[in-house]
Amino acid sequence: MSAALAQAPQSATPIIEAVGLHTYYGNSHILHGVDLRIAPGETLALLGRNGMGKSTTIRSMLGFVTPRRGDVYVCGERVNGQPPYQTIRRGIGYVPEGRGMFPNLTVRESLVMAARPGLNGRKDWDLDRVLATFPRLAERFAHLTGNLSGGEQQMVAIGRALMTNPELIILDEATEGLAPLIRKEIWGVIRTIKDTGIATLVVDKNVSVLLDLTDRSMIMVKGHVVYDGPSSELKQQPQLLQEHIGL
Repeated sequence: MSAALAQAPQSATPIIEAVGLHTYYGNSHILHGVDLRIAPGETLALLGRNGMGKSTTIRSMLGFVTPRRGDVYVCGERVNGQPPYQTIRRGIGYVPEGRGMFPNLTVRESLVMAARPGLNGRKDWDLDRVLATFPRLAERFAHLTGNLSGGEQQMVAIGRALMTNPELIILDEATEGLAPLIRKEIWGVIRTIKDTGIATLVVDKNVSVLLDLTDRSMIMVKGHVVYDGPSSELKQQPQLLQEHIGL
């Protein structure tokens, strides 16, 4: 468990909380009453096979998709119906699946445009710190992001999120499609983020790494949460992992 979580009171207001989310795409009922909460400093793995509702849960919480029923709270305030940028500006750094690059911007422009103090005025993550964390980006500083490799684009996406000095960073498919050495580097950065006290929600197919990295895990199956508990306990339930994830 991260030091920040261990120090946080159990009654601390969640950074983000979803209560009873029911989300549809047309007539297809995707999420069936999903509850999710992340405490300050907590690290959460959202697990499940493809198509089980993980990304839809994230997009529903952030306002990219409008749930038909249920509520979303950020730092205790209900945010239903707000546009995504307003929800994200409440202290959330978002690294979307596919990375969300602006291909005609340089690495420098992509990072600088996102820079802002945190909710309490924190400026822990500035351009120098991001470049020190990702030395490869310093080498590509003037390059267009559209010309970068997938791994370099993911570094830009994470760096861009950190430049907002978030309370929570959400990474959807954190290392998808990346070479092994780049994946290892990304996991190292996520551990650094965790150690600095920023809460994290991570979706990725590398379940073994996630279970070692996170405080808590949730497994989704067809829009339902079938497990929500300590990652350390889930590691001891191989039958559950085999049944719902295929490990």
